[in-house]
Amino acid sequence: MDIKNIDDKILYADDCATMRDTSTAAVRAGINLRGANLVGANLGGADLRGAELSGANLSISNLRDANLRGADLVGANLRDANLRGADLRDAEMIFADLRGADLVGANLGGANLSRANMRDAEMNGANLRGADLRDAYLSKANLRDANLSEADLLRADLIFADLRGADLRGADLVGANLGGANLHGADMRYANLSDANLSDANLSGAVGIK
Repeated sequence: MDIKNIDDKILYADDCATMRDTSTAAVRAGINLRGANLVGANLGGADLRGAELSGANLSISNLRDANLRGADLVGANLRDANLRGADLRDAEMIFADLRGADLVGANLGGANLSRANMRDAEMNGANLRGADLRDAYLSKANLRDANLSEADLLRADLIFADLRGADLRGADLVGANLGGANLHGADMRYANLSDANLSDANLSGAVGIK
């Protein structure tokens, strides 16, 4: 199969029967897949560790249980993609478009999601421990029971986000906008909420809020 970019230029070609196998082979060969057009591709379970996918279009693709640890996804389009259970530890995802993406149970520990757009994303139960979410857009995102401990959420937009039961221990929420967010039962011990907006937020049962 062929992997092409948005200009229809072939970036990699082989005789594999599936896009999953082709993409895995390309990454193993060290091929730069920057700007690849993988819209709707079935990459479930693919081994894409360290892949160079900056600017790639992976919208509505299936990346369920894929290994993207350490991948470069800067500016990538992952809108409405299925990333359920994916390993995205230490991935570079600055400016990535993750609107409406399914990240339920995904591992994003240590990932760089600064300025990423995750509006309406499904992230319940996701691991975001130590992730960089500075200036990220998380309005209306489902972060129920997510692990955001020690995450950097400086100036993050969390308007109307669902953070019920989320672990926010030690998180940096300086200047974050939590207006209308649901923080029922969230653990916010040692979190830094200086200059954060908590207007109309549901703080019932939240731990660590004075």
